[in-house]
Amino acid sequence: MMMACVDVAYCRDAAFVAVVVFRDWQDAVAVEEKVLPPVAVRPYEAGKFFLRELPCLLAILHALRPVEAVVIDGYVWLDASGTPGLGAHLYRALDEKIVVIGMAKTRFRAADWACEVLRASSRVPLYVTAAGMPPRTAAEHIRSMHGSHRIPTLFRRVDQLCREAARQKCGREGI
Repeated sequence: MMMACVDVAYCRDAAFVAVVVFRDWQDAVAVEEKVLPPVAVRPYEAGKFFLRELPCLLAILHALRPVEAVVIDGYVWLDASGTPGLGAHLYRALDEKIVVIGMAKTRFRAADWACEVLRASSRVPLYVTAAGMPPRTAAEHIRSMHGSHRIPTLFRRVDQLCREAARQKCGREGI
């Protein structure tokens, strides 16, 4: 089974998208890392963030060998009634064939539908939602990921990759 963590960093009107691919939820090191050249993006629209980020995520996922699950920074569902977040739009764009797990660092409204995950000694939870897999199973996968910090090692790595690419292009002010 192959999984991926994906993330995007923005620099003015461009985005830098990165991925780390791994075989097991407890892996400390990726089997593959990739950062795409800058991708032109739409301007941010309140309430329509997915229109800006979804093309970036699809571009990098299509540049990989197939994976069975993707972890994103954000929510799959925005509420208990199933309002789609970025992850749900990604799941649909992948023809509902690849599991999408949303791992959000901040609570969205009254995120009662999200599974709260405490990792390591952190007292601040991550909020996990999923499509294509029961949310509790997804939460256990996030909890089991390698790392002694709140954010799993491989997710920290994908964040570093895309931010570093943006810094090289734009400096600190661009991201």
